[in-house]
Amino acid sequence: MRSGSETASTPTSTVSDPHLSMIRQVYLQTPNGCEECLRLGTEWVHLRPCLTCGHVGCCDSSPLRHARAVGHPIVRSFEPGESWR
Repeated sequence: MRSGSETASTPTSTVSDPHLSMIRQVYLQTPNGCEECLRLGTEWVHLRPCLTCGHVGCCDSSPLRHARAVGHPIVRSFEPGESWR
């Protein structure tokens, strides 16, 4: 049993995400919006293009969460001022 003053050590690792090697230059399939939301006539909050195929889906804050639901492994923000992936 650990006392409250102990901390668990976190091993440092050089393991990287295997999806990073899948990133390539892509052309956005639907640069005007989430592909599925446009087809269904539904709304989205933010857009997330897939960096492996160019699919544009909607974020987890959107009602239907297409970027995650469709299974694209690595996405980036498509919002002005955001630069994460």
